[in-house]
Amino acid sequence: MSHDSEPEMTVLLESDWASGSLVDDVRRGLTRHPRTLPPRWLYDDRGSGLFDEITRLPEYYPFSAERSILQAQADEIVVASGATTLVELGSGTSEKTRLLLDAFTRNGQLTRFVPIDVSEGTLRDAATQIASAYPGVEVAGVVGDFTLHLAHLPRGGRRMVAFLGGTIGNLYLEERTAFLGALADVLEPGDSVLLGTDLVKSADRLIAAYNDSAGVTEQFIRNTLTVVNRELGADFDQAGFSYVPFWDAHMERMDLRLRSEVPQRVTVPGADLVVDLAVGEEIRIEISTKFRVSRIAAELEAAGLGVTRVWTDEPGDFALTLATKP
Repeated sequence: MSHDSEPEMTVLLESDWASGSLVDDVRRGLTRHPRTLPPRWLYDDRGSGLFDEITRLPEYYPFSAERSILQAQADEIVVASGATTLVELGSGTSEKTRLLLDAFTRNGQLTRFVPIDVSEGTLRDAATQIASAYPGVEVAGVVGDFTLHLAHLPRGGRRMVAFLGGTIGNLYLEERTAFLGALADVLEPGDSVLLGTDLVKSADRLIAAYNDSAGVTEQFIRNTLTVVNRELGADFDQAGFSYVPFWDAHMERMDLRLRSEVPQRVTVPGADLVVDLAVGEEIRIEISTKFRVSRIAAELEAAGLGVTRVWTDEPGDFALTLATKP
């Protein structure tokens, strides 16, 4: 690798992947009941920016809770993993990852960092910054979707795959099962997964975290409609929807929806679709499952990964679980 520390980039998503994939998702999601729009469409450049803002909100504890665990335990995590390659799924700005990268550097372990994200712009910026901040580390970014491209993870060395931020909670149970199974399949014996999960807590705190007083989370969720309008020529009217975040105690997850406040007909020319929404009808945009430590372990073990260690923050709001492929 050259000494100018230019990160290498592998682009696995065709430049037009989004449009084809979006059409499929919109057709499937808006013709079923309850209607849904998949959360991956939240993360265009504006959505990524809004999410970054969300992580700094006083109500949004998961970001700071996870960061506090990494601040306190990064060295222990790195040593326990024995990894020489750090892979990060859905890396975004890779801000928290620097705590791991610093620990790897202190322990002289790391040779390579592989951030994976669907947003090419965000990924290039983060990869360039990391390459210059950690000159001895090879940075190999992958523009890809972690639900589709796990088989393309770079091989070699002992790998730790970090999946932070509680993002796994955005997947439905069957999606989580499929994802963890696929991940376990591409790991070699001795490779590990570092999984960040938000833990079950009082409904009041959970609802406050997703209904912040500044309304940033609402803007973030509404951005999906903006994306569909822009990309597929749809005519969703933002004013016709209210934001409804609620706690589903049975499924132990937050459910974030947009509710139609008026009867409306929405046309989506790019998906060849016309949708009639009744008053009170909702479109589910995202779920965020909350976990118990025993449930995380059970799901990992069912995928063939053995739990090595679990760390939580002081109040027990969030957990990082290190699981290794035997």
